[in-house]
Amino acid sequence: MDIAMDGKLVAAAFSAVFLAELGDKTQLAAITLTASSGKPLSVFVGASLALVAVTALGVLFGAGAAQAMPEVWLRRGAAVLFIGLGLWMLVSCST
Repeated sequence: MDIAMDGKLVAAAFSAVFLAELGDKTQLAAITLTASSGKPLSVFVGASLALVAVTALGVLFGAGAAQAMPEVWLRRGAAVLFIGLGLWMLVSCST
């Protein structure tokens, strides 16, 4: 496993996560918790730690999966999951 920093990869990961998190349930939960508690620093620290933990799990899973199967199958599997989740949300929202 290569642990060297790659600036372009750091920027790509930041951009992907930042854009994915904008306006999602996590951000709405942080807004709600801050508004109801009046303690923005506590909410910021808790939400940040949670995002770090979830990201660490994703990175560990990705590193293990990359060793267990070819990258093309990981991409295909991710695509199928995204499509499946999108279809599930589409069906569940229309009923």
